[in-house]
Amino acid sequence: MTDTAHHFVQRADAFATIIDRARPAWDAPTPCAGWTVRDVVDHVIDTEREFLERHDLGPDPSPDRDDPAAAWRGHAAAVAEVLGRDGVAELEYDGYFGRTTIAATMADFYGWDLVVHGSDIARATGREWSVSDEEAARLHATADGWGDALYSEGVCAEAVEVADDASASDRLLARLGRDPAWRP
Repeated sequence: MTDTAHHFVQRADAFATIIDRARPAWDAPTPCAGWTVRDVVDHVIDTEREFLERHDLGPDPSPDRDDPAAAWRGHAAAVAEVLGRDGVAELEYDGYFGRTTIAATMADFYGWDLVVHGSDIARATGREWSVSDEEAARLHATADGWGDALYSEGVCAEAVEVADDASASDRLLARLGRDPAWRP
């Protein structure tokens, strides 16, 4: 598996830990207006599956969604298997922002989504959430590359204000349209 694909797997593992800690609050509201914890898990599974299916990469079958934590773990294992197939991670295609690879998209878009939605789930279940300054810088750099598309419908809401001394995690959430002070 390439380093880039491995970066996605690391983010998927961190997301799994957050989901495991969310039990049994599957119906808790999240900072994503109108979405529960279960909805967020379904969203990340569905969007990743749709991307891989568009490139004829599977994964099959779709996981049973009764237990979101088990569904995520099954899905993440299937995605890791796909990314580990010979040549898949390096497979190039023309993406929204130009030529890229399957692994880069999984790490830099879908893995980015896992970090952000991990914060949504953690906060929905009353848990603290933060990323290192280094990870926040990587996530900001990814967002920088999207330009105005970052605030397209279905991506992120407009940035919110935070104090000048806000943590790197809070500045990241605010940039992505999430109120760092949000509580269920």
